[in-house]
Amino acid sequence: MPGNTLADRVDEAAVTATLADMVAIQSVNPFDEPASPGHREQEMADYLCARMEELGLDVERRDIVAGRPNVCGRLKGKGTGRSLMLAGHLDTVGVEGYETAFEPRVENGRLYGRGACDMKAALACYLEVVRVLRDTGAELAGDLLIGAVADEEHTMIGSKDWGPNWPHADAGIIGEPTELAVCPAHKGQHCLLIRTFGKAVHSSMPELGENAIVRMSRVIAAFGDYNDELKSRAPHPLCGHGRFSPGVIQGGTISSAVPDFCELEVDRRMVPGETPEQIVAEYRARIDPLMKDDPTFRYEIAGPTVGVGPLDISPGEEIVQSVAAACKAVTGTAPDISAFPGGTDAPNMGFPCIICGPGALAQAHTVNEFVETLQLANAARIYLLAALEMTDTPGY
Repeated sequence: MPGNTLADRVDEAAVTATLADMVAIQSVNPFDEPASPGHREQEMADYLCARMEELGLDVERRDIVAGRPNVCGRLKGKGTGRSLMLAGHLDTVGVEGYETAFEPRVENGRLYGRGACDMKAALACYLEVVRVLRDTGAELAGDLLIGAVADEEHTMIGSKDWGPNWPHADAGIIGEPTELAVCPAHKGQHCLLIRTFGKAVHSSMPELGENAIVRMSRVIAAFGDYNDELKSRAPHPLCGHGRFSPGVIQGGTISSAVPDFCELEVDRRMVPGETPEQIVAEYRARIDPLMKDDPTFRYEIAGPTVGVGPLDISPGEEIVQSVAAACKAVTGTAPDISAFPGGTDAPNMGFPCIICGPGALAQAHTVNEFVETLQLANAARIYLLAALEMTDTPGY
């Protein structure tokens, strides 16, 4: 592990000021609505590209859809080492009920505002890493890339486009908020729609119809012990067991009619090794028996409405060990090696990525989002030391 002379050059005030600039830029994910000012990534990309160009990076940018770009900056090394990407997303969740979302403020060692930890903090750290390298004249043996994608908070169109079409690296770090734990694994998320069908009649004569909602209640009951079954399986060493949850249900139009349609959206958290095909087969194995007692029973499974793959990087991989060593060098304590609770862009990037970043996931998506500024600066120091190690740069 290199010494921490360069890491000492990280400026907490500077990286905090950069993050404040970013928080003030509205980049709320438009979700299923058209992109518009304040509800798109365009303005965040403008800022990030300008800063990367000022720092001397070669910058590439392309809209995935109008107003929703991916960007990449490359700090060229000597060509004798490996490449590392520091990656993250440009979008944030919404701000309903959050009156000061875009008014960054620093109080008691914390910076508050939407995106403060999820995950503009890491993007600010990446720029600080490059600034230190530039100001000290340090040259990496391999390339350092900064990648930023659109739409992580919804369907991940940015990272899904990145894997097949954008620059890859030998390894990557995605700075989602982990409180500087090192996370080489996470569950996937596979959301599907289950639909039941019936026959609509006036509700005064329900015996003449077929109630799709009643049929859906039988479907729900058929999954009553599903989580118990999942917990009985051999756990993944970091991710544990899969999980199932019914999330959204809708059916019928008026109370005076027997409904002929009902739709249930279900959430399935996959552990590494599970597949979408396996999940659909498990659903059918529970629903198909309902047709024996009800010959007119009909259903379909559609989707996915959300499809996030699981992440499974061995804790023994060099990127995991390098970042863990950097964490210990900066904080004096060995970090937790654990699974990240949520899904991320990492499985889509096309090369091995782990998750490690400043801030607590418990603060993400809240109306009081913050990141501790010391943790912000320490994250920049960790990324800098990991970049030196992973790109095979000696002498620092």
